[in-house]
Amino acid sequence: MFPTKIINDPIYGFIKINNPLILQLIDHPYFQRLKRIKQLGLAEFVYPGAHHTRFHHALGAMHLMDQALNNLKAKGYLISEKEQEAAEIAILLHDIGHGPFSHVLEFTILNEIHHEQVSQLLMQKLNEHFDGQLSLAIEMFGDRYERKFFHQLISSQLDVDRLDYLSRDSFYTGVREGFIGSERLLSMLDLKNEQLVLEEKGIYSIENFLMARRLMYWQVYLHKTAIAAETMLIQILRRARDLMAKGIKLPVSKPLETFLTKTYTWDEFSQNPELLIAFTELDDHDIWAAIKGWKNEKDKILKHLCLQFLGRKLFTCKIGMQPIPKAKKTEIEEQIKSSLGISQEELSYFVVEGSTSNAAYVQGDNTIKMVDKQGQVVELMLASDLPTIQALSKIVKKYYFCCPKSVYLLGELS
Repeated sequence: MFPTKIINDPIYGFIKINNPLILQLIDHPYFQRLKRIKQLGLAEFVYPGAHHTRFHHALGAMHLMDQALNNLKAKGYLISEKEQEAAEIAILLHDIGHGPFSHVLEFTILNEIHHEQVSQLLMQKLNEHFDGQLSLAIEMFGDRYERKFFHQLISSQLDVDRLDYLSRDSFYTGVREGFIGSERLLSMLDLKNEQLVLEEKGIYSIENFLMARRLMYWQVYLHKTAIAAETMLIQILRRARDLMAKGIKLPVSKPLETFLTKTYTWDEFSQNPELLIAFTELDDHDIWAAIKGWKNEKDKILKHLCLQFLGRKLFTCKIGMQPIPKAKKTEIEEQIKSSLGISQEELSYFVVEGSTSNAAYVQGDNTIKMVDKQGQVVELMLASDLPTIQALSKIVKKYYFCCPKSVYLLGELS
């Protein structure tokens, strides 16, 4: 009998693990790296308590997967030990492909390569290491397993990933509006033709879940200060990359240098074992160490951006339903060039604009299904008489404009 490992989690209490393969995966360097990658990127600039990591989240999601499957088994559904192990492994490793600062630098370190692609690649490498024991987990992760509800628990609009990160992010940021009763939602899960459905009596719980998701996006994930910090970090790395392309040497860790000196395609990255090894050695600390070193560089733009970032003198960020008027943007740009003593070409490091959107619930093929008392499966929007859910399905798009704060007071760069 394998001894049970107990992990004390601030959200769920004791998480019990008695599977030797799962414990070996947790101890593997690929997974241990997640301890050094913040779950919420730069949200700590807004919420000082947001220091939790992808490691915390992965363990929590695995715990919820275990609860979900146990609840389904208690309702009489047959789920083998191998299937349960595979589903828990799949959700445990679902974020293993995240790079430094999670989503913030997803397309900066690796251009147009999603972390899910890297996760799948790393799972395949781990499968080789563990002699094929992850094959079923990989099938479930990639939605190739015949019992579709396993993938729905891993990735859908009502998956254990979302259930954990909402509660966990709410706890660590202190934004209580994001807290959800995951236990009740999990107890309401059912199956119909091997598809995941929710019992009709869970309609109000799902409304609370969707509302919490909408609020967390605007209050935490898309907070204007977090966006300002993220855009500033991206510009720092962009400037470093541009300087290195000109042959200028900068103090940087070897793994980070690998990805700043060249942009790789997916084919290049996936087929070069050395690149994958370099990526698995990257974490938040590489970025922080680089920024601390670059604040002393001769390049006035890189030096200034790093000093401002380290001192939390962030860009100001304006968010609205419409883009900033062109005339106003031109006026601001002229002020910035004059105040900082920079050229038109250098201006792009200090002015960033874009858009972001938020939809708590998206209609389409991946909708949440309810089962009524007659056993009929109904899509959530049709099952609910609540106008709130219809409103939450509306995609809200906002535009942001980031630039140095108090440009008249900054003075020229030196």
